[in-house]
Amino acid sequence: MNDADFMELYWRDPHAALEHAREHTPVRELTFETGPTWLVTRYADVRAGLADPRLAKDYRAALPAEERATAPPGLPAPMSHMLTSLDPPDHTRLRRLVTQAFTARRIAELRPRVEAFAADLLAALPTDEPVDLVARYAIPLPMEVICELIGVPELDREDFAHWSTVLIDECPEPELVRASAQLADYLGGLVALRRADPDDALLSGLIAASEDGERLSDVEIVAMAMLLLMAGHETAAVFVTNSVRALLADPAARERLKPDTAGDLIEELLRWISPALNASLRFATEDLEIGGTAIPRGASVMLSTGAANRDTARFADAARLDPGRDTTGHVAFGHGIHRCLGAALVRLEAEVALTALFDRFPKLRADAADEELTFRRSVHVHAPRTFPVVLGPSSDA
Repeated sequence: MNDADFMELYWRDPHAALEHAREHTPVRELTFETGPTWLVTRYADVRAGLADPRLAKDYRAALPAEERATAPPGLPAPMSHMLTSLDPPDHTRLRRLVTQAFTARRIAELRPRVEAFAADLLAALPTDEPVDLVARYAIPLPMEVICELIGVPELDREDFAHWSTVLIDECPEPELVRASAQLADYLGGLVALRRADPDDALLSGLIAASEDGERLSDVEIVAMAMLLLMAGHETAAVFVTNSVRALLADPAARERLKPDTAGDLIEELLRWISPALNASLRFATEDLEIGGTAIPRGASVMLSTGAANRDTARFADAARLDPGRDTTGHVAFGHGIHRCLGAALVRLEAEVALTALFDRFPKLRADAADEELTFRRSVHVHAPRTFPVVLGPSSDA
């Protein structure tokens, strides 16, 4: 299959395209707008690549020494300070400090607020006419949660939501640049406010984090907040949307949305859907070999977590949604030092969002077939732009 045919199939059905690549050309070079990239699709190769220090996140690490010092970062500040853009030792220091504030306890304590947000959003929806589940539930729920986690005052959340929507949507470049600058300025002001008047939210925790006299700078704190917004919000919205679609098609799986089995269902949905189909780009810092294929120094490499999670060499009958399977080792949140810090948050949001939705609206049904939906044209996520549903009668009516 040539590149054009592969990409055409990918936009329509990414899992079919990734399966074809995994079975026929598990490490293949594709040409994107940004240039040639090696796509890696087998589980063993992807998992190894995610932890391979020879695959750097900062492209400058692959440059000759004489060019490295003067080369500009791949992204403008503050995004160049994001964990996803850094390699050790900078990544090691930053992650160690961030982990002090971004704790499992902090995430767990959010549950009552997430449940309240979900209940409020669902209570406001019409029950007898089509409603777009993406715009009215899957997107605003994680947005409220991120605002709550970071500590964005309620009066500012409308502006905050607008900037974030522009950043995660497919908007013209000038609009993206403007929204990014406005969001960074706003967060910079919020960091300054919290330095003078701390609260219990994450920004204050990041400000307070220290080790051996080291602290996070303002630009690093702003970068972390933007990363949570851009990566965490989009991942959760896409995952909730696609999980609803999957559970509507599989009533037996939907029955697992109970306290003692919901966690296993969420893990299998993470494996089967893989909210991010591909990890962000890495760059070969030396000539190396992946899956028997030579990768030259400087080449960009895309590790497909979505393809890896459906590799039958790792998960039997991998193309089937099976909530009873052992999902140990799935790479939906990556692997190694760059494993997603927000994994627990996405799990919490998904469990609450799905349970609240189907408990309140057990007769929920889709109002459009898959072939009628318009999907986002993204290398990293496959999700409908809109997902019309009819909720039906509420269980507490």
